[in-house]
Parts: sequence; structure tokens; C-alpha cells
Amino acid sequence: MTNPSAPQPSAAQPPMANRWLRLMRLDKPIGTYLLLWPTLWALWFASGGQPSAANLIIFCLGVIVMRAAGCVINDYADRHVDGDVERTRLRPLPSGEIRASTALALFFALLFTALILVLLTNTLTITLAFGGAAAATLYPFLKRFTHWPQLGLGIAWAWSTPMAFAAHNNGLPAELWVIFVAVVCWTIAFDTYYAMVDREDDLRIGIKSTAILFGRYDLLIIGLLQLAVVLLMVTAGILFGRGLMYFAGLAVAAGYFINQYRVSRGRDRDACFKAFLSNHRVGMIIFIGLAGDYLLNP
Repeated sequence: MTNPSAPQPSAAQPPMANRWLRLMRLDKPIGTYLLLWPTLWALWFASGGQPSAANLIIFCLGVIVMRAAGCVINDYADRHVDGDVERTRLRPLPSGEIRASTALALFFALLFTALILVLLTNTLTITLAFGGAAAATLYPFLKRFTHWPQLGLGIAWAWSTPMAFAAHNNGLPAELWVIFVAVVCWTIAFDTYYAMVDREDDLRIGIKSTAILFGRYDLLIIGLLQLAVVLLMVTAGILFGRGLMYFAGLAVAAGYFINQYRVSRGRDRDACFKAFLSNHRVGMIIFIGLAGDYLLNP
């Protein structure tokens, strides 16, 4: 479930959790959920609904570790500008609670932990893991050079898809890339909502994002990306022979997308943040439909 105690984006609130938990964002699990659901989609598709216990444990722990690593390197990259943004000014690096060199050491420690986990799989998965680590490391720096950092995040987010197929099948069937592109589109859409929260601050300090690039067409483009997600996941369902329960889950997910537009159409910061949080339920309902469909329709 989403974290009901997550702070509203309109103002930074005094930190409550331990500084290390806050740096890794372990006190705010929404990002972990958003990374977990597409990872589970991939594991279920790759295994025909029967992922091994070993792969399930490895990938779920990998989600936690890599999401934490991504948050640490993101804060390291933004350490000189987060203090100028109301929502982020009390994070451990801009507030001086943790030194930048210590945060960087933690980042490499988390990457090493992820490497240990992936070494329990196979050679193809290990090879792919280096690409995923590179994507996660580069993403936070893209916002200095391009208005498409959300695309970089989407690639990092979707990288669990080929890794899941490699871990289960020791191969990369062409069908997996339909799911990969769907996850990329979904990530760009929900992270654009997130970027809309900080758009005014980002314009002031020179940070780039799709929220700035899309401008007054932001909600239209988000809607088109979400339509692409639904169509691509329908295509994946057809390619993998899924049944009624899976497609019903996609229909419910589409309903959440429509509600996100309804909530955010005034572009209020808090409303955009709520639309972003709603994507946890989108990922969850797609997984419930997929898992249930494989249970009923092996």
C-alpha cells in the first residue's frame, strides 16, 4: 500500500526517521513498490506464473537494494541544489547530516550487495546486471543535460524485465521487449507527475525534466503514454496467452489512469503528487490480475 504518512510536496517537514533510512528512502516505500510491481510482472511472465523461490527472493531483495542505491546516488548528484528546493531541503546531504563522500561509499556498498545477489543467478543475468547498474548510476545526472531524465529512469526501471527472463530462461525472447517498453512508458508518465510537483523550483535552479519539456501539454502526453502502457500490456497478454482475469486487471488499471487525470487536471502540486502515488495501485492491480490469471489458467 502507499505510505499514508508520506509528506505532502508543498513543504518540507521536519525529519522523523534515522538519517541513513532517509538517505536510502527506506522510510518512504512508494519507490520500492513502484519498482517491485514491474519486476514481479516480468518474473511471472518469464516463468509462466511459477517463479522459483530463489529467483523471487533474489529479485525482491534486489529491488530494495537497487532502489536504495538509486536514491543515494540521486541525492549525491543533487546535493548542491536540493537545498534550494522546498520539498528536498531537509534531506541528509543538503542539511549536512551526512557527508557526500560517506554517501558515495554507501552507494558503492549497495551496488556490491546487489552484485552478490545477482551472482546467485547465471552468466547472462550477471552480464545484464552491469547495464542496469550503469542506468541507475547515470540517471540522476541526466537532468543537467537533457529534458529526458525520465527516459533514463524508465530504462533503469524496466531493466528488471530482461534480467527476469534471463534468470528464468537463460535467454531473451523477443516478446519481453513489449513489457520492457510498457514499463518505460509507465515510468515516464508517473515520474512526469512527480516532476510536476517541483516544476517551478526546477525552472528556477536550471534542472531539466519532461514536466518542463511537455509544458502545457503535460497531461495530454502523460495520457498518451498511459494509453501506450495499456495497449502494450494488452499485446503482452496476447503474446503470452493470458486470459480474462489479466485483461480485467488492465481495465481496472486504465480506470486508475483516468482518475489520475481527473485529480491532477488543475495541476495543483499536491494533486500531482497524489496522481503519482496512485501508480502503486496501478502496478499492484496489474500484478494481481496477472498472477490470478496464471493461477486459474496455467
